[in-house]
Amino acid sequence: MARYSPSVQNLISKIGALPGFGPKSAQKLAFHILSMSKEDADGLVNAITEARKLTRRCSICQNFTDSDPCPICSDPKRDRSMVCVVESPRDVSAFERMHEYNGLYHVLHGVFNPVGKMNMNDITLTELFERLSEHAEIKEVVVATNQNAEGNATALYISRLIAPSGIT
Repeated sequence: MARYSPSVQNLISKIGALPGFGPKSAQKLAFHILSMSKEDADGLVNAITEARKLTRRCSICQNFTDSDPCPICSDPKRDRSMVCVVESPRDVSAFERMHEYNGLYHVLHGVFNPVGKMNMNDITLTELFERLSEHAEIKEVVVATNQNAEGNATALYISRLIAPSGIT
């Protein structure tokens, strides 16, 4: 990689640490940010700062939100008998864009991944099982994890723990 001033190298390094950004993409985005007007760059910084300050997890579904409970959990028109378990907040957005699912969600914020050092205690399983035990109206759980080894292991683990409760 070319040599840059320490501040530019730090910016490239921070962007490169984000998922989906390799060295070339990080460098390209860093130079784009540095080429922005002061107002646009300040707006970007302020948007990041505001999102970090105001965003928290919904106490019910664990999705990112500015209000607690989130708009989905607060919506009285949602089917409260169904909970769709997803890996990340991005998955909630994908389901909502389809306009086909009208139940509630639970965001795990990860999946079981022993190689990546993510175990079952690192995701929001405790919150899910507390929710299922406290809300008798939940009759069905849809586990919508990715179809890979980690997602399948997580789904199997959840289904085995839910099975004795009678929830489908």
